[in-house]
Amino acid sequence: MKTINSYDISSAVVLNIPHIASVLPKDIYEGLVEARKTETNERAQFVLDQLVKNADIAREDHMPICQDTGTVWVCLEVGPDVELDGDVFAGVDAAVASAYKSARLRKSLVRDALFDRGNSGDNTPAFHEMHYTDKPGARLHIMLKGGGSDNASRVVMLTPSAGKQGVIDTVLECVHEKAANACPPLIIGVGVGTTFDKVASLAKRTLMRPVGTPNRDPRVAEFEQELLQAVNATGIGPAALGGNTTALAVHVATRPCHIAALPVAVNMGCSAMRRITVEL
Repeated sequence: MKTINSYDISSAVVLNIPHIASVLPKDIYEGLVEARKTETNERAQFVLDQLVKNADIAREDHMPICQDTGTVWVCLEVGPDVELDGDVFAGVDAAVASAYKSARLRKSLVRDALFDRGNSGDNTPAFHEMHYTDKPGARLHIMLKGGGSDNASRVVMLTPSAGKQGVIDTVLECVHEKAANACPPLIIGVGVGTTFDKVASLAKRTLMRPVGTPNRDPRVAEFEQELLQAVNATGIGPAALGGNTTALAVHVATRPCHIAALPVAVNMGCSAMRRITVEL
């Protein structure tokens, strides 16, 4: 058995936050480069060139890719051969505060969403969750989520009769209304199933899957391509200035649900999709 404790989690958080704040993941970077090769709109080509150039400068100068360095989402995935030693998330907030201070990243958290909108001063608290899996080992997913992309997301409780077309309509409605504010080209996470409180997490976790990696279920993989084509057919394009590349990918995850329900969540990921998966 492998043992995971608070130190393991905190160390990974401190080490990786400055890195992902300034280094665009390889799959996102390559997705932008490939999109530039196929994009036919002149303004969109210019935007994609600038996004790649911005990523190059951020990586070389160790500077944030985006001024909005986001909220910190930490997700621990635990396999059957792993045991947890105490409160594994106990030191996460201290780790986040230390990383944001040392890397001089913008602090974007308020102390209370409704009653105290003053800045917490250290970008805490972090938002963390844990999931058990049949896959051996343990992985820590870390994401810095900007306000623009999260504000463009939504949860909708459809009726079962809405079916597949209802999911498509929900995604496209969200894209038409909100994509321009989420800094396209996007990575769009779609969760379908579970319950109201779980479906948003399902959608968010799909954003961790590398661009270009289809769902293992061929039915879902086909649906992802259908959604991606529909999203890009909107013509919103990079930076919402028009073009063929509104999204680099649409990732879908489906789960069981109640017979009377069809929960759908759409979680937008921006062109500065800052995330990493660490094997513990």
